[in-house]
Amino acid sequence: MMMPRFFAVLLALGLSAASGPVLADPPSRAARLADVSGSVSFSPAGEGDWFPARVNRPITIGDRLWTDRGSRAEIQFGGSVIRMGENTSITLLNLDNRFVQVQLDEGTLNLRARRLAARQSVEIATPNLAFTTRRPGSYRIEVDPRNDDTSVVVRSGRGEVYGERASYMVDSRQAYRFAGTGLRSYEYIPAPRADAFERWAGERDRRAESSASARYVSPDVVGYEDLDAYGTWRKDPQYGNVWAPNRVASDWTPYRDGHWTWVEPWGWTWVDDAPWGYAVSHYGRWANQQGNWVWVPAPVRSQAVYAPALVGFVGGSNFQPSASGGNPGSVAWFPLGPREVYRPTYQASRGYYENVNRSNTTVGNTAFTEASRNAPATEQYANRLVRGAVIGMAALAFVQSQSVAKAAVQVPQQAAASAPVTAGPLVKPVVESVRGSAPAATVKPPTPERERRVVTQSAPPVVAASAATPQKDAVKPAASAPKPAAGAATNVIVAAPPQAAPPTAPPPAQAPEGKPSDRKGEQRKGEDRKGEDRKADDKKAAAVPVPVAPAPPAAAPAPVKPVPDAGKQDSAKRDADKRDSEKRDAEKRDAEKRDVEKHKVDQDKADKEKSEKLKAD
Repeated sequence: MMMPRFFAVLLALGLSAASGPVLADPPSRAARLADVSGSVSFSPAGEGDWFPARVNRPITIGDRLWTDRGSRAEIQFGGSVIRMGENTSITLLNLDNRFVQVQLDEGTLNLRARRLAARQSVEIATPNLAFTTRRPGSYRIEVDPRNDDTSVVVRSGRGEVYGERASYMVDSRQAYRFAGTGLRSYEYIPAPRADAFERWAGERDRRAESSASARYVSPDVVGYEDLDAYGTWRKDPQYGNVWAPNRVASDWTPYRDGHWTWVEPWGWTWVDDAPWGYAVSHYGRWANQQGNWVWVPAPVRSQAVYAPALVGFVGGSNFQPSASGGNPGSVAWFPLGPREVYRPTYQASRGYYENVNRSNTTVGNTAFTEASRNAPATEQYANRLVRGAVIGMAALAFVQSQSVAKAAVQVPQQAAASAPVTAGPLVKPVVESVRGSAPAATVKPPTPERERRVVTQSAPPVVAASAATPQKDAVKPAASAPKPAAGAATNVIVAAPPQAAPPTAPPPAQAPEGKPSDRKGEQRKGEDRKGEDRKADDKKAAAVPVPVAPAPPAAAPAPVKPVPDAGKQDSAKRDADKRDSEKRDAEKRDAEKRDVEKHKVDQDKADKEKSEKLKAD
């Protein structure tokens, strides 16, 4: 029987690594919307509308997020976490294996860089500057659209700020506020006290750093810390360390509680409803042992590679999952088991094809060879024959991103066993595939951020339009994947040449063009402390020990303005006053320098004791 053309395309894409030319690989990691509190809105790349944000949604280049008043959100990148405070608007400008670039239009971000491999960095692009991390640490970036300035607070670590005319290093326990785009107007500010937002971020960090699951998975597995509270690890004689969920129904099956969505550049992507569902959906494999499901993670020492969904699809254009007739053109799938080969349906090289499999399960060379020679329909899959493992739903509900648990249909074992296995579903994406099935959000940024210009240290890529377009006949097999159209480039100012050496010096003591006015600073302080809730937060924060910023570098004494000569006696008095003033300034600088050095020694000692205590624990 002749193979459907779309299936042939999918097979070619999935196995292009075996014999084809080198293709552009997708990133080995993806961003995850890990936590949402309050009213948080999401706008997919290329869309003008906003929709309610949903936990576990993968975030891709061009996606935007907005947190309304009293709301928060957390985005995980693998090794780094960005948390959004209230009234904050961001856009993901770039994400690849070494670089994360986020546009912050307004509001507050808490950036925690846990690990930075060689040549890895995180950049926050704001209307005033680009801030880039150079060391693991904790950072706070705040954009005030009212005063048109950006505050950079380095709690720990080291970073760099780039503007149109200059670039500076900002070291640990330092804080600055910059105005304009040239880094010529700034002021050294005391590091603000930890507020409710930063205390929440600190608690999230401590939870991740003390996670028991970290011992069993690769550190690149995003979302592993959520496994601790919802399941149990145990040693299995066949697979080694495995994790089993505790709070699921007796008939629970992986890839059932959630929905499918279209995310570039991977295509069809699974979004799980469970708070712990991200890691187990995009990494590792599932095994069924006497009716109970266990998750087999990737090897601990491997660099885990993200996959949109580690499943095999069954059926075809005439597949009928129900014994009573069903709906022709339905879609069905099952979780891949340990040592089974995953076939990407998106463009990928041979190297990526092997990495995405070897980093998520143990796959031998023989299995790769057989997968390269054979179609998915000829392979043997352990979970395909497990009762209830194959989930099916109408193709229309599938492409509209409807809840699988609500729209699922029963797939008899005989139908699951006899239907052909394909690398991907034989359906086209539609607009709802990208947006989701939820109605439009009622909250969105007050400022059209697309019209705002931001400063970047490196130019972001051009955002491509999604392959998902309105389709009347969404279930018709596609002859080829729709080609995305090029989108408009983001409105950015590139601050540094590609080969520019990183800065090594901090901002000078005296800004070339002065500093933002004190009036604006006082206005900010007054507004930040407005309301009883804010006062309560400040009172609680006073009891929380936070790193204290060292005294700012001493500015050179101001030049004495010339005055009319009133005689030799007045001239001598002025000279004496000047010498006394210079002496007092010098003594003050020496005292401040000694205080800074003493504080740094004390802080380094405390950090060392804390590190040794953590290692001992």
